[in-house]
Amino acid sequence: MISATIGGFALRLATAPGLFARWGPDKGTLAMLSCVTFEPDDKVLDLGCGYGLVGLVAAKVVGPERVVMSDIDPLAIETARRNLEANGGAGAKLVLSDGFDDISDAGFTKILSNPPYHADFAVPKRFIEKGFNRLAVGGAMFMVTRRDLWYRRKFEAIFGGVKVRELEGYFVFEAIKKSTQYSSRPDRKARSASSKPA
Repeated sequence: MISATIGGFALRLATAPGLFARWGPDKGTLAMLSCVTFEPDDKVLDLGCGYGLVGLVAAKVVGPERVVMSDIDPLAIETARRNLEANGGAGAKLVLSDGFDDISDAGFTKILSNPPYHADFAVPKRFIEKGFNRLAVGGAMFMVTRRDLWYRRKFEAIFGGVKVRELEGYFVFEAIKKSTQYSSRPDRKARSASSKPA
């Protein structure tokens, strides 16, 4: 068990061997959360939820029924479920999914992710492209990584712009969906984002 106070909420969280940041909240995740203001009418997706820290904080503000949490790891989903129940967040939707493959929801106003960034860019590429399709117009995608340039360019190519904050060696990206289509840039064709979940 670990303890943390985040956003004014005192949390006690179960972790398990093999889960990301099992010894305590990851600094990158905390940096991302410091850049996000949840609103009561938000619909939130915690993409790659691990043991559930981000989704639990969101559920405390917007209500569990307005939060979806997903992960590819069954152990992460089960641990997140335990943490929601233990911290007053029961009712959030938990989905075992590789990226967006098994997530049926759309119309999110905020999608948050701390993707793996130690290998290639295949995972964040899918997260950013598919995340755009699942956001409501006016919604925002937040992502935290240790790298800057590739992510900056990818967000600009898809969303048409991105706000980047550097906090303690981490880069927090905030991109707002301003239309239903991917951004049109001189060096690439605009690709239509399907109106139905991809």
